[in-house]
Amino acid sequence: MIDFQLLALDLDETLLTKGKAITEENKYWIEQAEKAGVTVIFATGRGLKRVEEYRKELDLHTPMVLTNGAEIWKKPGELLKRYYIKQEELKKIHQLAKETRASYWGYNNESLVGHKNWTDNMYKLNWLKFGIRHQDEQMINYLRTEISKIPGVTMTSSAPDNIEVSAAGVSKRTGVQAICDYLQLSLQDVMAIGDNFNDYELIKAAGLGVAMNNGEEELKKVADKQTKSNEENGVAYAIQHYLLR
Repeated sequence: MIDFQLLALDLDETLLTKGKAITEENKYWIEQAEKAGVTVIFATGRGLKRVEEYRKELDLHTPMVLTNGAEIWKKPGELLKRYYIKQEELKKIHQLAKETRASYWGYNNESLVGHKNWTDNMYKLNWLKFGIRHQDEQMINYLRTEISKIPGVTMTSSAPDNIEVSAAGVSKRTGVQAICDYLQLSLQDVMAIGDNFNDYELIKAAGLGVAMNNGEEELKKVADKQTKSNEENGVAYAIQHYLLR
């Protein structure tokens, strides 16, 4: 008997190794979870095109929570919801990134766009997520302070040197909640595994929140359990010990 019906997996620094690969042991135990009747989904900051190779590798035809919850899919090819950053707010954040000489990128409906390819026409598109990276810790802190003053957006990060901005109220937790509603489950039916601040709300709210050993210390504090690192098949370990027991 299993205690959780849905397994929500972060990708970078969680399921994926430093080399951006899924190990054979992780694949095997994900397959065992599926055979036991568990619905396995991605809950990631990545956009659609940057998860497709992993979805196909695992042969998953299940829901997906992408761009930190701004884009939610019932299954491949069937959209459930999208949440966009308002144009006026995007302009303010983009201007801050330019002023501080930060690198930046954004996910729209179609693709990932980096700062080198950004033009004024970009404001006409619908943006799910806007990311900023800066090597200067003081500058990242300044950007966090300034972005926090902008209404209508929410802010998180997936690494110490970055900021990830979405529409207000959007997170992996709200994304997984939408999937639960669709599947007629509750968050108590979910085991979630992650490593960073963009996993924080989901790990805290899930029936069982599992933090990677390589994860942020703040995340470990709110997690119910810890598992091994992403270089040590931490997802496989968590499935064996906490999901299928």
